[in-house]
Amino acid sequence: MYAILKTGGKQYRVQEGDTIFVEKLDAGVESTVEFEEILAVGKEDGLVIGKPVVEGAKVTAKVVAQGKAKKVVVFKFRPKLDYRNKNGHRQPFTKLVIEKIEA
Repeated sequence: MYAILKTGGKQYRVQEGDTIFVEKLDAGVESTVEFEEILAVGKEDGLVIGKPVVEGAKVTAKVVAQGKAKKVVVFKFRPKLDYRNKNGHRQPFTKLVIEKIEA
């Protein structure tokens, strides 16, 4: 059984026991998070697609860690103008383990 959930403007295909990295959620480590916005659920008897979400479907996940991704260097350069700008960015993330899919 699998589900397609939507969080942080992205869609994720998850099964029980999967580990995923999502956009930062406001939840503490070792807490549980429930996702109500389930777009589709795949079962043994077929695929159930929501319009726009599947009614009564829910995915429960456990927060394993909060962190930041590797640094991305943003370098801007204009030739002949003596313009150079170097910045870095580290995107925050939440690491989740999927515990249960209800549909």
